[in-house]
Amino acid sequence: MQFHKDRPLVIQNDFCILLETRHPSFEEVRAGLSRFADLVKSPENIHTYRMSSLSLWNAAAAGITVEEITDFLERWAKFGIPSAVKTDIRRFVERYGLVRMERTGEDLLLISDDLSVIKEMVMYKSLRSYGLCQVDARTLRFSPKYRGLLKQELIKLGFPVDDQAGYSRGEELPIRLRDGGEESPFSLRAYQRAAVDSFYREGGTQGGSGVLVLPCGAGKTVIGIAAMGKLSCATLILTSNSTSVRQWKREILDKTDVTEDMVGEYTGTQKEVRPITIATYQILTHRKSKDEPFTHMELFNKRDWGLIVYDEVHLLPAPVFRVTADIQATRRLGLTATLIREDGMEQDVFSLVGPKRYEMPWKDLESQGWIAAVECVELRVPLPEREMEAYRSASPREQMRMASINPAKLDLVCRLVEQHKGEQILIIGQYLEQLHDLGSRTGIPVITGSMPSEKREELYDAFRKSAIQELIVSKVANFAVDLPDAAVAIQVSGSYGSRQEEAQRLGRILRPKAGNNKAYFYTVISEDTREQDFALNRQLFLIEQGYRYRMEEGTEREEEVAP
Repeated sequence: MQFHKDRPLVIQNDFCILLETRHPSFEEVRAGLSRFADLVKSPENIHTYRMSSLSLWNAAAAGITVEEITDFLERWAKFGIPSAVKTDIRRFVERYGLVRMERTGEDLLLISDDLSVIKEMVMYKSLRSYGLCQVDARTLRFSPKYRGLLKQELIKLGFPVDDQAGYSRGEELPIRLRDGGEESPFSLRAYQRAAVDSFYREGGTQGGSGVLVLPCGAGKTVIGIAAMGKLSCATLILTSNSTSVRQWKREILDKTDVTEDMVGEYTGTQKEVRPITIATYQILTHRKSKDEPFTHMELFNKRDWGLIVYDEVHLLPAPVFRVTADIQATRRLGLTATLIREDGMEQDVFSLVGPKRYEMPWKDLESQGWIAAVECVELRVPLPEREMEAYRSASPREQMRMASINPAKLDLVCRLVEQHKGEQILIIGQYLEQLHDLGSRTGIPVITGSMPSEKREELYDAFRKSAIQELIVSKVANFAVDLPDAAVAIQVSGSYGSRQEEAQRLGRILRPKAGNNKAYFYTVISEDTREQDFALNRQLFLIEQGYRYRMEEGTEREEEVAP
């Protein structure tokens, strides 16, 4: 095997790929790898990526070919691609679409041109309960009621189904975008049009379900509204909180000709079911006790929905997955900044909502000026001596709490607030006692989940209008809160090693800024504690997107890490 010492990749037999971070073409290679592999480790000199069946199936669904993947790896690999890895890449990529789902009258069919695949599926005991009936050597018939459940089971068995069975039209609802019109005119950006088109695919069986992955601040709400305009049908929008419900409603009324009486809010305080209904995941999963049925799941059947939009699809709760399995004849659009799920249910997103149809890299949007350039800084502060003594004898869970609420963080946060005086600042944390301590010390308003939504919205609105320039927020502001002028985020504590949360929190400051279009993301960490270890994992997704974290200990020393 020929050795190319000037190339940055080493491809291992276990599907891991090592990337030299100091190579001159690092950024180009990193961007290429992220299309079909996931970053799993990011020490200073070598980043480790791993290909998986799911990462390759998502690549295939997005139109990336075997040849594109193998040609890319061959071009940058020091030792070439091990023959077994090359074989497995082809096997996984070609697996997507090997089985397709089609409709004939009232029945659905599973079809494969590979006769051995049909023989293999017939042998699985787990598939027999779905009433599969063999029609011929390449076709199995089954009842439409099993459409979602069968796709879930087949992906577990290594058969990602290409669902071409089509969709019901749903209730007609003309929706016209004010694209370039006189009243509240706006224009879709080129990438937003491309995202909508990749989902819609001329309205045929190849489109109509799937996930669009774009950074926070890239206009995912606008993309969802444009998809509604393409389909012009009754739409159910599911999102993460009541603040987001109101934001969706404002945007729909601003950017379409839909009237207010056609848009309903379905939350803890209002239960309006209208041609366009916006609900929270929380209300859908509400029940009086864990043994009772979910109170509001019938919302899925309240109208003949033609489209269901899953905003922040990475947060989709398990009970909503179960209902989604039963509504596969309805078009489904997932919107998210990251496909990462901390519960490991990415395969269910793929099979029930749909595969990744489009992804826009964060750094590409930054280079085009559509999102702010962010400087990421990790600030390490020591635990005071007395707290460190108690820390050493504490349980792992208590150690994490003690490191997170380190009182030494308060002085540093105050210095950062003073340093960025005049800018819009968000201080974000996990532990309420810490946030209230910061609020008492600084006089900055504190928003938590226990605050009434009306009061929250009042403070958010004051922040948007620059009536106040600083806010302290709990995890209630992690998702779907539109604060376009926020330019500084100070993260004082987080949910262990959540990559998803790190991405969402940075997303709070990504909206374009006047002037130099720059923002700052500070993470305050207690050094030599478990919090420092979890921080490395939290940063993985953003490092994969091309962000650099500058590390500072105190205010003296700086060094570049994780390019």
